[in-house]
Amino acid sequence: MLQQTTVAAVAPYFARFIERWPDVAALAAAPREDVLSAWAGLGYYSRARNLHAAAQKLAADGFPETEEGWRKLPGVGAYTAAAIAAIAYELPANVVDGNVERVMARLRAVETALPEAKPELKALAGELVTADRPGDWAQALMDLGATVCTPKSPKCDLCPWRSACAAFATGAPETYPRRAAKAERPQRYGAAFRIQRDGQLWLVRRPDKGLLGGMAALPTTEWREKKWTRAEALKHAPAEGAWKKIGVVTHVFTHFALTLDVYALDADASGDGWWADETALPTVFKKAAKL
Repeated sequence: MLQQTTVAAVAPYFARFIERWPDVAALAAAPREDVLSAWAGLGYYSRARNLHAAAQKLAADGFPETEEGWRKLPGVGAYTAAAIAAIAYELPANVVDGNVERVMARLRAVETALPEAKPELKALAGELVTADRPGDWAQALMDLGATVCTPKSPKCDLCPWRSACAAFATGAPETYPRRAAKAERPQRYGAAFRIQRDGQLWLVRRPDKGLLGGMAALPTTEWREKKWTRAEALKHAPAEGAWKKIGVVTHVFTHFALTLDVYALDADASGDGWWADETALPTVFKKAAKL
C-alpha cells in the first residue's frame, strides 16, 4: 500500500484491510472483487490484484525464505524482496529504495542523473552490506534518508556521515541526486457516461489488463490524445436517450493527465454491468459520479 502512496493516505485502508482479512489465508480466500472494492481510492490498482494473487500463492505454497523466492511472487520486486530477506530473515540483502538512492548519491556525490544513475547507486549501496545485522542496517539507511538526508533542506548537522559525505563537502548537498529534465506529461481525453436510476449508478468492470484493470467504473470511451466531439462520444454511449453533458473532470495518472467529458442520463440499462453507488469506484470515476 505504501508504494507511491503516503502513510497518511494508507493508514485507514491498512486498518480496514487487517480487520477484514487478518492473515494471508483470509485474504487468499476473499473474492478478488471484494479486495479491489476495499482498495478503491488508493490508486495503482495492479497492487491490489498482485497482493491478492500473492496471498493465494503463499496460502498454497507457504512462505519463501530466500530473496529469490520472494521475487517469484506477483507484485514483489527487487526492493520488496530484498527488504523481506534482510528484515525478516537477517540475510545480507541490498535494500535500495528512493531514500537509499538519495543517501548514496550524496555520500559519493554521484554526478549521473536519475533515473540513469539507479544501477550505480544500487552498486554503491551493495558495497556497504554485510552479514552483521542486515535488517537493522537496511532500516537505518532508509530512515536516515527519510528523516535526516531529506530531499529538501537535509539536516546535515544531525547526520552521522557528514564528515564522509562528498555532497556536503561541495556545500550544496540538496542538489544531489542530480535529475534529468522531466518530460512533459501527455494529455488524453475521453467521455464518461453517468446513468442513474433510483439513486444508483450503472457500473461496468474494466478489463483486467490496462489502467485500473478489474476495477468498477462508469462506462467510458477509450482515452486518446485527440478530444472527443459530442457526436463521436455519444456513439459509444451505453444507452439511448437525451444525454446531457453535466461537466468535465480531470485526473492525473503517473504517465498522463486525463480529461473526461461527463454525460448523464436518467434511464434503465442492461448488459454487462450492475447498479450500485459510487463507493467502490476509483477516484477518477468518483469525480464523475459526484458531478
